[in-house]
Parts: sequence; structure tokens; C-alpha cells
Amino acid sequence: MKQKTKFILEELKKMYPDARCELNFNTPFQLLVATVLSAQTTDKKVNEVTKELFKSYPDVDSFLTLSREELEEKIKVIGLYRNKSKNLLLLAQKLKDDYNGEVPCSMEGITSLPGAGRKTANVVMSNAFNIPAIAVDTHVFRVTNRLGLAKSDKVYEVEMQLQKQIDKDQWTLAHHLFIFHGRACCIARNPKCDKCNLKECCDYYKLKK
Repeated sequence: MKQKTKFILEELKKMYPDARCELNFNTPFQLLVATVLSAQTTDKKVNEVTKELFKSYPDVDSFLTLSREELEEKIKVIGLYRNKSKNLLLLAQKLKDDYNGEVPCSMEGITSLPGAGRKTANVVMSNAFNIPAIAVDTHVFRVTNRLGLAKSDKVYEVEMQLQKQIDKDQWTLAHHLFIFHGRACCIARNPKCDKCNLKECCDYYKLKK
């Protein structure tokens, strides 16, 4: 691992010792549902919705008893709820039909599901199955480009660059660290550079000065 990358990760570990997945779940299916719901929505809002949703509909079979209208009603406080309801029911049916109701643990398997892209697959693989992965969401994309750990305007390229920069056994933790930093300090508008321990090695800060 390059010295700069190693330094950044060690500093982030000190800054965010509790960095972890903040979506609440008990099974891979629940994490999959929560991750699909989390697009353009905060984890906090998703957790509020799934707390009630998973009480009555914790697995694929119970989920498939819901009509689209019923599911829309239960998740309507979340952005894009109509499209997400449609995809989640199609996703649950495909799990039932093609995977015996079990969530696959591969990139190919998860991305074959309606509404589940590469980011969702990486989140589920790393947090539900402990398979090293780097999910690139808006926070990871922004923070790593600013720090100079990645240099691309394409999400897939950022993921590939980070895989080369970071040791595989650190991928999942690094993903959480970048998210925590993106939420707390390296925010999209007016990042808190003056309070950041990483400013001296940050490409964005150097250009800003």
C-alpha cells in the first residue's frame, strides 16, 4: 500500500473509530432491501422505515405477500418510493424463482436483480458476506477524488483505482471510513478543510489555498 494511502487510512481510523455500516439489518435480504432503499436517501431515514417494515416482512416469502400499493404506502417517506417499490417486489420474486429465496453472494448474482447495481452488490457482499469490496457512493467518490486516491469522473474507474491503492483486507473498512469522513467533514459544499487532519496531503485543499 502506498505511503500516502496508508497515512490517510490510519488518520481516518483515529478520526472515526466506530466507522461501520449504519444500515440496520439481520439478514442478507434485509441489507439488500435497505441498500436499495438508501439510494438518494439517508441511512437514518431508511432505518426508520425498515424498523417497522421488517417486523412484519422480514424475508422473501413474507415480502411477496405485499402488493405494490401496500409497499409504496410503507416506504413513501423515502425518495423515489414508487420505483423502489416496483424494483423490490421484482427483486424478491427473482430471488424466489432463481435463488431459492436466498441472496446470492456474487457481483454477477446481485447485479442480476432488479434495482441492484454494482454499489448495492458491493455493500451486500462486504457487509452481509464479509467479502472484501469497495462500494463507491457519492461520499466515497467525492472524498477519494479530493484526496487524490482516485482520479476519475466515472464511478467504476474510481472503484478499480481504489482497489489498486488499498490492500484488499482494508477495502470494506476503507469504504466506511470515507463515508464517515464525507458526512462529517469532507461535505459536498463548503467542506470543513480547516478542521481536517488530512488537509496537508489533500489535492483539493492544495488547489483551494
